[in-house]
Amino acid sequence: MQFNLDKSIEILEKTPTILESYVLGLSDDWLRNNEGQDTWSPYDIIGHLIIGEKTDWMVRIKIILNTSENKSFKPFDRFAQQQEDQNIPIKDLLINFRELRLRNLEELKSLKITQNDLKLTGIHPEFGKVTLEQLLSTWTVHDLGHIGQISRVMAKQYKDSVGPWVNYLGILKK
Repeated sequence: MQFNLDKSIEILEKTPTILESYVLGLSDDWLRNNEGQDTWSPYDIIGHLIIGEKTDWMVRIKIILNTSENKSFKPFDRFAQQQEDQNIPIKDLLINFRELRLRNLEELKSLKITQNDLKLTGIHPEFGKVTLEQLLSTWTVHDLGHIGQISRVMAKQYKDSVGPWVNYLGILKK
C-alpha cells in the first residue's frame, strides 16, 4: 500500500481507543510485567507513546514544514518515560495520551499537507535527511508496532504455562 495521509490518520485516531479497551482495568501483573531485563511493560509503552506525543511527532513535522534553514531534529529520548512518575494510574496515562493525540491530530489536519509537502525534508540526528512522508509513515507504524509489542509482552507472561502449545504460538518465539 502506498502512503496516504488520510489512511495514516485512520490508524493514529484509533490508537487511543485500542489501548484503552486493551489495558484499562487490567491488573498490575499484566500492566507492569515485561519480557526481562531492559524491556518494557505495557505501562512503559504507554508512557513512551505519551513522550512521543509531547516531544517528537508534531515537533518534527513543524521543523520540516517551517521556512527556517535549520531543519535538524533534536534527538528523541526513547527512554524518557522511565524518568516520569511511575505511580500515575494507567487510566490517567490513557486519558493524557488520548488528549495529546487528539490535539496533535487536530493540528496535523489543520496543516493541510500537500503531496509536495510530503517531499520536504528534515535532518534526523542518526539517519540524516528524511522526508515528511517517511516521518508520517513512521508515526503510523510506530503505533502499530507498540500495539503489537503490548500483545507480545502480555502473551509472554504465560510462556511457561502453555506447555506443548508453545510450538504453535508464534508470538512466544519473538
